Amino acid sequence: MARFLPMMRSRISRISGCKSKDWLKKLLIDMEKLREYKNIPVEGLPAGNAFSTSLKAILELATFRYSCRKCEKAPCIEACPASALEKNEKGILTRSLYRCIRCKSCVVICPFGTIMDNLFDARASCLRFPKLRDERDLSDFARCFPEEAISITEGEENPAENIFSLNEYILIKEHTWQSYG
Repeated sequence: MARFLPMMRSRISRISGCKSKDWLKKLLIDMEKLREYKNIPVEGLPAGNAFSTSLKAILELATFRYSCRKCEKAPCIEACPASALEKNEKGILTRSLYRCIRCKSCVVICPFGTIMDNLFDARASCLRFPKLRDERDLSDFARCFPEEAISITEGEENPAENIFSLNEYILIKEHTWQSYG
């Protein structure tokens, strides 16, 4: 299957020193409200902040998993001159961080506009998934962003309310294209 899928899976599931059963609270990221904030820098936070590229990694995974329409013959894959995009066994797009040349061909050709150009501004070597070791780290991360867009919750995945689990400590609120059908 996808050559770089194991790298993405390890990035999604890695927690340093904490087991998921120990977590009572989670981050809730409202993708729609986050998109409304134009003053959040493309990189998520000013350089030097511990979470400067973490938001971008989360947004990319959430976009590919929940916002993307998963076209059968995905034009974004065909348009990529570096062969950086592939579909995994579930039909979810994955991007090779090392192959991507950030040309944004996929952004231009996406017929639904779900691939946003701000996902591809980070250099591959800088894109990191957040290392959230405990609930204090969750709070520190959430405080860096507008409260309406990123908050702390004790909730669980609830597809009826468009809340989906990105991993054991991050929930994504996003209206999937199926919810409009």
